[in-house]
Amino acid sequence: MFIGPHAIDPPVLLAPMAGVTDKPFRVLCKRLGAGLCASEMTTADPRLRATRKTRLRLDHEGEPSPIAVQIAGADPTLLADAARHAVAHGAQIIDINMGCPAKKVCRAWAGSALLRDEPLVARILDRVVAAVPVPVTLKIRTGWSETERNAVAVARMAEASGIAAIAVHGRTREQRYSGAAEYRTIREVKSAVRIPVIANGDIDCPAKAAEVLAQTGADAVMVGRAAQGRPWIFREIAHHLATGGWLSPPTPAEVEAILLEHLAALHAFYGEAQGVRIARKHLGWYCADHPGSAEFRARVNRAESASAQRALIRAHFATLTSQRAA
Repeated sequence: MFIGPHAIDPPVLLAPMAGVTDKPFRVLCKRLGAGLCASEMTTADPRLRATRKTRLRLDHEGEPSPIAVQIAGADPTLLADAARHAVAHGAQIIDINMGCPAKKVCRAWAGSALLRDEPLVARILDRVVAAVPVPVTLKIRTGWSETERNAVAVARMAEASGIAAIAVHGRTREQRYSGAAEYRTIREVKSAVRIPVIANGDIDCPAKAAEVLAQTGADAVMVGRAAQGRPWIFREIAHHLATGGWLSPPTPAEVEAILLEHLAALHAFYGEAQGVRIARKHLGWYCADHPGSAEFRARVNRAESASAQRALIRAHFATLTSQRAA
């Protein structure tokens, strides 16, 4: 699959997730097999560009190409300017967020709330595509609600405006993340347009990825929550799609090494104090299905230093190894 001049290989993408898909996580997921990793959504509000949070979200130094930046907002002019700003800071693909279901985003008439105003959607797409010399992609849901399911209409509008690819989460905004994703609408979108279509929603293992591609005819899959604490899911899906075979799950020793690598990157990127705080949720995700995970999370959440976190991880995995050997 190509997005503009960029070959997305393997066709397994990391979904942009606020508070999760920062540079340390993107770099790790790319190393472990993701074909494309978009940044956390960056607000189009120029007043927030000077904040540390926004500066870190636009830090792509040392990040493997192609670099994709997701922007969010509701004003076509501000979104076009945000796209130009992102390109000036290294973005090679711009992604427009029209899928976020969060209340605070939708109250600002951004994210998936935009799907309720198709004329505004058209103005945004036209302005952003015209503003930058790089490919622009779009992330949407199937619609606002069960009775307002307009993904096909929006996809046709996107193709007409010059959007290079479209990702569709198989839920409405009203559903948020509840219930099961449906793929019939994604299949309808794929049948309606010629640009690449990326299927998103409940893709949590290689078999599900293959099943969704077969059901929808999509060109690629996008993995979100299933990658939290399991960044190796990308190589597992990529291997299965390419060969039909199955990779063995990582050993505890390999998971420990990946986790320590991720931890070191977080501490270096954010600084120790903030890195320690941000790492806590990742540590919980990595170890969620381990024996004693609740107790481990409680200890990790009390750790105040990088060295304390590393020591807890090594002790936790040493215990796992001894339990497996018993």
